[in-house]
Amino acid sequence: MHAARVEDSRGYAAWRERKFAGYPKCVEDLVVEVRDARRLSAAERAGILERVQRANMAVYASRCGDDPDKEIPRALGLQFGLARLDPNWLADDDGISSIAVRAGAPRGEFIPYTSKAIRWHTDGYYNPPQRRIRAVILHCVREAAEGGETQLLDHELAYLQLRDANPDWVRALMRPDAMTVPERTDGGEVERAARSGPVFSFDAGDGALEMRYTARTVSIQWAADPDVAGAVGFLAQTLSGGAPFALSLKLEAGMGVICNNVLHARSAFRDDPARPRLLYRARYYDRIRG
Repeated sequence: MHAARVEDSRGYAAWRERKFAGYPKCVEDLVVEVRDARRLSAAERAGILERVQRANMAVYASRCGDDPDKEIPRALGLQFGLARLDPNWLADDDGISSIAVRAGAPRGEFIPYTSKAIRWHTDGYYNPPQRRIRAVILHCVREAAEGGETQLLDHELAYLQLRDANPDWVRALMRPDAMTVPERTDGGEVERAARSGPVFSFDAGDGALEMRYTARTVSIQWAADPDVAGAVGFLAQTLSGGAPFALSLKLEAGMGVICNNVLHARSAFRDDPARPRLLYRARYYDRIRG
């Protein structure tokens, strides 16, 4: 059962009950032990799908250890129908990003490539609609010496909490101009045009609820509407400090997250220079299938 639209009160009540009843109570409930993420057994694949069905995400713990093999996330994704990688300009040539601390331009100018905390967001919120990110895999090759915890929250839970508080706020965040990411320029040249779009929307194909969001306050423009302001304030308050239903863990070597682009954040960390933190990130235009 997919998320119910704002006007469907009966469908919403049924979906809400099922969602809260099935949502994991602790992060350990998300974890599936796998031997090799490149070649899942039928039981391992079913375990991941069961968690994705309940929470739009799963955590796998493999025996791959610190093997720096990008085939791990690539082969894992293919087993769930994830094939169309987003070749964003900061990704490596193969379309999978190596997330590690980088000095200097261009990567070092962006927070994922520093040791700073990353606020709540969904991936690719600055992408145009035809390049909407629907699924993400984060695979850990080496964890940080200290810190670097990943926080996860099913975006459907954010929708539920917002709609319970005020249905008009949900409607406001479905406006086509609800959130605008201003253009990015470099040396006077426009590298990315301004992008406006809704925060919440339903996929035209399968009706799945999708979210486009960042908790950043710099370089984000919100529609001048009191309901938009109320919704943004509610989300910011809900996500700050011990967000209800948020799940937190530190990914260790061989572990990873596979999800339908849920909300996520990262704490600041300290690296061991001899063994710096490294994650592979694969972003897809597909949703998890199966």
